[in-house]
Amino acid sequence: MPAICLFQRSLAATLSIALVAGPALPAAAAPAPEARGVRAARIGTPAAGTQRPTTDVQLSIGQGELITLPGSVVDVWVSNPAVADVYVGNPRQIHLFGKADGEATVFATNASGAVVYSANVRVGQNLTSLDRMLKAAMPEADIRVTTVGQLAVLNGTIASPADSAQAERLVLTLLNPGVSTTDPNALLKIGVVNRLKLATPLQVNLQVRIAEVSRSFVKNIGVNLTSRDSSGGFLFGVAQGRQGTITTVPGTPTNTGPVDVNGARPGSTLFGFPSKGATGTTLNLAGRLLGLELLGALDLGERIGQVTTLANPNLTALSGETGSFLAGGEIPIPIAQGLGAVSVEYKQYGVSLAYTPTVLSDGRISLRVRPEVSQLSAAGSVQLNGTTIPALSTRRAETTVELGSGQSMMIGGLLSNSHDNSIEKAPGLGDLPILGSLFRSNGFSRNETELVIVITPYLVKPVDSQSRIALPTDAYSAPGDIERVLVGQLQGQRRPDPRPVPTMAPQPAARPSIGLTAPVPVTPAAETGDPVPPAPRKGSRKAEPVAPGFSIQ
Repeated sequence: MPAICLFQRSLAATLSIALVAGPALPAAAAPAPEARGVRAARIGTPAAGTQRPTTDVQLSIGQGELITLPGSVVDVWVSNPAVADVYVGNPRQIHLFGKADGEATVFATNASGAVVYSANVRVGQNLTSLDRMLKAAMPEADIRVTTVGQLAVLNGTIASPADSAQAERLVLTLLNPGVSTTDPNALLKIGVVNRLKLATPLQVNLQVRIAEVSRSFVKNIGVNLTSRDSSGGFLFGVAQGRQGTITTVPGTPTNTGPVDVNGARPGSTLFGFPSKGATGTTLNLAGRLLGLELLGALDLGERIGQVTTLANPNLTALSGETGSFLAGGEIPIPIAQGLGAVSVEYKQYGVSLAYTPTVLSDGRISLRVRPEVSQLSAAGSVQLNGTTIPALSTRRAETTVELGSGQSMMIGGLLSNSHDNSIEKAPGLGDLPILGSLFRSNGFSRNETELVIVITPYLVKPVDSQSRIALPTDAYSAPGDIERVLVGQLQGQRRPDPRPVPTMAPQPAARPSIGLTAPVPVTPAAETGDPVPPAPRKGSRKAEPVAPGFSIQ
């Protein structure tokens, strides 16, 4: 402080000498106007006006810096010495140091009053170490911290959402030492406004391919046997499976009698074959064997079926958000309420997809995905107050995977193979080596189902407005009367009209106006040096001003 006192005393002595010598000059000895102008120019009297600080300085509490000035100064002023103060070593150097949180303004002027140095000083806790700590913690990120009063604004580019949260916690901890940043009730001296952006796209398009093939094979061999023996004075018969009829035509047996509608004569035996089986082919045989009337039918059935399902839903969602998709419908389900009231709820069915993507730091994508394929089924349906409610056969998968953009993974692969072999037989007789085949029926079925679900995520950006997006209806045009009536075409031959595309209307280049309605006086082009626009020709149509907004072309 002795140096400051000596420097201030020398400044005061100089000013007092100037003030005393000024009035002692006689009026007749006043210098000429030309001499006064030369003296003013030599001293450098500053022009009248207001000047703001031209430099921004950031200091941490307890940190200082040495400033070497371009010229000698005689006065140094600090607006808030409790925040930042100066130490004057000599007229060409000052020491600036931070003392407490806040802002201060520093002006240093020379003997003529001209500003030699001016700065706006911001002082905070660990303010200058923020950039170094952020660079050390996240070397691949580009983060800039700007402090304004009690706020710190984060700007820049980061690689992942996790880096954003980490940078915010780090800045809060450095600017608020000793205060818990996780406690919601903690009073923070400086808050943080996070304006960081991700370098990678945040929109994820998920392509799901669901392929299912179901094969079924059913084979049935059924034996139907009906026999009658009336030669011993009493009737004896053996029956297996579906039954036919063996009857005797009433009347006196004769070879020359009348013939009934079935072509049988009185006293003859009439065979009625059993009805055809539910599936397959029926072979019938009737006649007499060793005095025994036999009627047999052999059912042979084989059924092969195949069902193929292919679904390819696509959906785009932001990172961290959940997207859902449904291509199907909803079935009403009545639900009994109290006092005989019935309410209706709807159950969705079809191809549905729900997923939540999260973009990670290295461009990989963490996915929680839930694809589902369901369809109505008569198996398992229930009856409620005379209403048949169908059941739903559902194939569903739900899991969390991590993939790169464009990589695929099969999250659901189901191969089901079931066999069913059944035999219907008469006890004892069906076990005989050869004749036993007449007393048993066999049914065999095999069902195979294969389900594959493949997912592929993509990091995507919106397409440009100039890009042409093809639609299934782009090549369709309605047929005319001749094409529809005479030719019988379902689609016209003419080229369809292009779809309207919104475009930004050009904005007029208007100069800013003073106030709300007062126009700006336009300087002639000859004075500004701008090219003079050509005068409009006679008879030319006056151009209408273009309104802002969108226009459809």
